[in-house]
Amino acid sequence: VQLQASGGGLVQAGGSLGLSCAASGFTNDDEEIGWFRQVPGKEREGVSCINTRDGSTYYANSVKGRFTISSDNAKNMVYLQMDSLKADDTAVYYCATVRVMISQLGCWPGNYWGRGTLVTVSS
Repeated sequence: VQLQASGGGLVQAGGSLGLSCAASGFTNDDEEIGWFRQVPGKEREGVSCINTRDGSTYYANSVKGRFTISSDNAKNMVYLQMDSLKADDTAVYYCATVRVMISQLGCWPGNYWGRGTLVTVSS
């Protein structure tokens, strides 16, 4: 399984940014993909996850209503559209397989991670 995230960059607060995750080598057990973010000194946060088979999703409360996760199974891609960005969204974002996803509760990463992409939101 290989994952490659892209699309990070610098954006002003209130702006938008889209992240992409290219996935390959998946089995039927790897149908859930998520975006996670890490800020130095803070716990890793599960931002948003999606079941690419049935389309069910999870969003962290901190991003609900601002971020949208989607997948294109034909292209083996998972996307994260980030709108109304805040300085608190600044982090390294990773896409990863998901071990457990509970739609209203959380998602927890599995064993496979892509290289992170830095998102910086200036205030």
